[in-house]
Amino acid sequence: MDFNTVADDFFVNFDFQTTLALPNSRESVLHFCEAIQKEFPDMTSFYQRETGEFVLEGNHDAGSYQWMEMQTNRLLAGHFNPPDLGAARHFHKWLLERSVYFLGLSGLDVARLDVLFGFNLDFRGNRDAIINDALMGGSPLTALISAGAARCIECEPSVVVALDEDCYLQARVSVETRSDPHQVRTGQYDDEPISIYFAVRRLPQPGRLMDPRESFARQLEICEDYCRRIVVPQVVQPVIAAISAS
Repeated sequence: MDFNTVADDFFVNFDFQTTLALPNSRESVLHFCEAIQKEFPDMTSFYQRETGEFVLEGNHDAGSYQWMEMQTNRLLAGHFNPPDLGAARHFHKWLLERSVYFLGLSGLDVARLDVLFGFNLDFRGNRDAIINDALMGGSPLTALISAGAARCIECEPSVVVALDEDCYLQARVSVETRSDPHQVRTGQYDDEPISIYFAVRRLPQPGRLMDPRESFARQLEICEDYCRRIVVPQVVQPVIAAISAS
């Protein structure tokens, strides 16, 4: 399965939350970002937000781009519309490996690590109604929507499951519609997509030192496996069918 052909946009992100604050000196941040830019030449846009986060990213207009963000206790990165899953894997693996040397990250400093696969589906209309039709059909909860002249204005299902006995490895499938009552009321809908996310979270286990690079590789495998077997056929494709039917 080529995830790029499944949805209008496909992306892979990771979110590494640390216990201690990340280095934020000019020298540390620039050295890390310069190393990234040298390895990934398209990442030429560097800036600091008013709230303090450092961002290095590629050109959004290119359609496919990479980004990295440093917050006080979080290192985040993503590959939007990667040419293939191998490219996204290489980008994130490279960042995690170099963060050990440039930022001093270690297994002792891991608060959690999330790996996420995202699918954007373009639709201009009541996106919550689409999700209700595609994913909630036959559920007792739909009785509220089918009562009288009721219209769906918020439907963003989310489910979290544990993938191990002690609940330190978790998976979440969730939907974001970006609709609001004003759009439903006026019939003026924006161009925001429906986003379907599948994320795998690893939490440190007592008595075990967590290796972020090994964990990332395992979490990526889980994301790929579950998306191929479950998320795409059972969640993404039904939403695409509902969009087509509308």
